[in-house]
Parts: sequence; structure tokens; C-alpha cells
Amino acid sequence: MADPVSSIRNLGPASDEAFARAGIDSADELRNLGPDEAYFRLLDAGHSPHFIGYYAMVMGLQGRPWNDCQGKEKAALRKRFDKIKTRVAAGVMSDLAHDAAFEKIMDEIGVRPTR
Repeated sequence: MADPVSSIRNLGPASDEAFARAGIDSADELRNLGPDEAYFRLLDAGHSPHFIGYYAMVMGLQGRPWNDCQGKEKAALRKRFDKIKTRVAAGVMSDLAHDAAFEKIMDEIGVRPTR
């Protein structure tokens, strides 16, 4: 069985449920997506944006305590966080949703054989 999202430092049991609603069911999946795409999917799934939650996740993925984020690093993460929120507000699809929409169109026009 895969390690849960909550096995990542700084993330608790509530993270398992929140990320699962975004289609992210394991720590490895979150790591493979990276913090920005994973957080985008979390927000896109309806979770409210929270800067401390975002940078706690980023720090956890680096194996660092959440309160290790300070100064210029914190300011740079704030810019990334704001870009993620803007992307969600603009209605930009997640990579997964984009791929699914593309495949649906290909199926509709008959490019791929029916399954």
C-alpha cells in the first residue's frame, strides 16, 4: 500500500481527505506532481487557499519544519502561491483535466478506436 499524503512532514490526517478530493491519493503522487501542481489541484477541487498551508506543504516536501520558511524564501513562495490562486481564478484546467478533455475530444471525432 502507498504511503498516505499525511506521511509527508507537516501534513496531517485532514490532508489525506483534502488531497483525495483533488485526486491525489498518496505521498508519492504528491511528490511526483510537485507542490505547485498539487496545490493547484487542491484549490481547483474547492479547497480554500491558505498561504501557511501551502508553504508548510512545500517545506514538508523538502523534509523541513513548516516554520523554517522565512525571509526571501517566504516572499518567493508567496509569489508562487499568488500565481496558483490566479490560475484557479482564471479557470485554467489542471494538467489532468486538460488531458481528459483532450482525450474526450479525440474520442468524439474518432481519432482513437473505441474501447
